[in-house]
This record gives sequence, C-alpha cells and structure tokens, in this order.
Amino acid sequence: MTPPLSARVPTAARYSATAMVLHWLLALVIVTMFVVGVYMTDLPFSPQRLKLYNWHKWAGVTFLALTVWRMVWRVTHRPPALPITVTRNMPGWQIRAYHATHHLIYLLFFAVPLVGWAYSSAAGFPIVWFGQMPLPDLLPVNKELAELIKPLHKLMALALLALAGLHMAAALKHHLVDRDGLLSRMLPTRS
Repeated sequence: MTPPLSARVPTAARYSATAMVLHWLLALVIVTMFVVGVYMTDLPFSPQRLKLYNWHKWAGVTFLALTVWRMVWRVTHRPPALPITVTRNMPGWQIRAYHATHHLIYLLFFAVPLVGWAYSSAAGFPIVWFGQMPLPDLLPVNKELAELIKPLHKLMALALLALAGLHMAAALKHHLVDRDGLLSRMLPTRS
C-alpha cells in the first residue's frame, strides 16, 4: 500500500505555516480581483461600478502589502528546496520553467498593483485605502498617459492569471500524475 502523499514529504521539506497562509491568501485575492475586475469594467457608469472600482483598488493595495510581507518572509525564511526525488525525475526544461514561472509571478505581484495605482493616479482618481487613508499619487494627472497605462494593467493582470494557472496545472500534475508529494509541501497537515 502506498503511503499518503503528506507522509512522503519530510516535515523539513515543507513550507512554513506563514508561507502557506500567504500563498493561499494571495491566490484567493488574485482570482477575486480578476473576477471583480472583469465584471466591473462591463458595468455602466453607476454608484455600483464606482464602489467596485474602489474595492478593486483597495484590494490591489492590500495585495501589494501582502506581497511585500511575503517577500520579506521569503528572504528571511528560506523556502525548502525541491526534493531530490522530484528534481531527479524532472527534465531540465521543467526545472528552468519552474524557476522562471516563480520569478515572473513575483515580478507581476508587484507590477500589476503598481501599474494599476499609476493608472488611477494618472486618470485623476486618488486611492483612499478603505475610504480612510489617502495614498500618494504615483503620477501627476495626465489623461493621455492614463489611456496608455490602462491596457498595460489589464495585459499584466492577464499574464499573472495565466502564470498562476500554469503554476496550478503543474502542481496538480505533480500531485495527480507524478504522485511525488510536491503539492503537499504547501498544504496544511492533518493532525
């Protein structure tokens, strides 16, 4: 009988509880922000649309703050290396793709909210975080620049969603096809 996947990955090879919480929280925020972002852009100008835009901006700033926290955590708490049982069975291109995908995801974790903030600033819509804390504008009001930035924010958000989907597909492949326990490193254990 094959032991459960969580039993095949040593405790030391697992991510910390903080890293797991930040990982899954950021994943939830990405999906939620994308769904809200797509929905709100198709709404006619209304109080509901303005409210959703504000929530989207608040979530973006919160996402950026969580990303900073995650990066600080990652720098101060080294993530576990890929288990040798996994790297031994992965072709070199998959290992390079693994690292490249993670680096691009982290880059977009910063770029997407910062470009959204820049767009909001250039469009003349200040961000008041949760309706309480006015945040500084990143750019002066410039409607022409805002129109150039807007599609960049959307394109980068789509790229982030695509990379997150690729990341998820690879994790599921390791879990369901390879059955190598890789995904269990990011899942809480059952006591």
